[in-house]
Amino acid sequence: MTLPLPQCPGLPIALLAASFNNTSATYKYYWLLSILSELEGGNTVIPKHRLFAGMVSRAWYTVNYFHVSFGKQDQLQRAINQIRELEGITIDEKEDIAKHKIIKSLNPATAKTLRYFDSEVPHRYLSPWFPQLRGNRTEIYCRSADFENDCPYALDEQNLTINPRWHGYLVEHAGILKAFCYWHLSLYLQKHNPNVPDIPNKLIKPARRNSLLNQRKFWNRVLDHTGPLECIYTQKKLTHGSFAVEHFIPYAFVSHDLIWNLIPADPSFNSRKNDKLPRMEDYFDGYYLLQKTAIEVMAENYPNEPIMEDYLSLSPNSNAQLLPEADLRDRFLQNIQPLLTIANNNGFEYLRKID
Repeated sequence: MTLPLPQCPGLPIALLAASFNNTSATYKYYWLLSILSELEGGNTVIPKHRLFAGMVSRAWYTVNYFHVSFGKQDQLQRAINQIRELEGITIDEKEDIAKHKIIKSLNPATAKTLRYFDSEVPHRYLSPWFPQLRGNRTEIYCRSADFENDCPYALDEQNLTINPRWHGYLVEHAGILKAFCYWHLSLYLQKHNPNVPDIPNKLIKPARRNSLLNQRKFWNRVLDHTGPLECIYTQKKLTHGSFAVEHFIPYAFVSHDLIWNLIPADPSFNSRKNDKLPRMEDYFDGYYLLQKTAIEVMAENYPNEPIMEDYLSLSPNSNAQLLPEADLRDRFLQNIQPLLTIANNNGFEYLRKID
């Protein structure tokens, strides 16, 4: 499956569509996304420094919060990690604020980190328009100055200037072009993160997280029937309404709110746990006991609740409540253990057990 681009008589749209062919790094995707962002802001002569800052800020959340790997040799991921340390920008900073801080930075190390992309990105992106030049920077800069071959922009040492013939098309179809970028980027990143779930939803910081009202209602119902339950982290007694709904495996990795990964927890500890991973030997038994109890209570008292369908991803061929206990525990174990291992391999740290 491919995502087609709108056609426009007189413009070589096929070359734009080919710009991501033979891609071995992420920078081309974020380069075009950065250009489109500037165009949407009304800019047509754009300092390359702004575009490089836009690349970093656009990928910021994907790398820092979701820990998606761009590949061991990817320089954009390295730049993000370096600039985070140099500038002290938080991992969940808003894209526009992160971009502004990077652009305004007076740190020469940050400027040097961004300058790396000047030798790699602007002219190489134009390779489909100048295939015979084989990425020759000097020649591509020279020929782009007159928009030769209807290339989309001209380059000089400081700025990028949008080709007037392309301007209307790029602005009108910016939404489709961004979807085109994200489509190809998600395919590229899935190859480098084959076991990481939900890559497409980790490319853009959501405006806000989904409400967990239904999941809280689920656990309140369980507590109404069981009485107080013990927090697996602090052993504090949890009662109706006096708990946090906690992702056992961090949301930043699983990117969903399915009930099999949600448990009640001590609110004071939930904020401290943040995106740390629970160790199997410390917390799995307690987690499983909570889930087993919930399944039993809901099956007996609320058997037709739609939220129970969340467990089908653990046991697609049978209802979780109908499984023998040994089989049920095994389903949870086989699901949780590899996810924790993969998350740790992608940079998520393990939680230290509280004594």
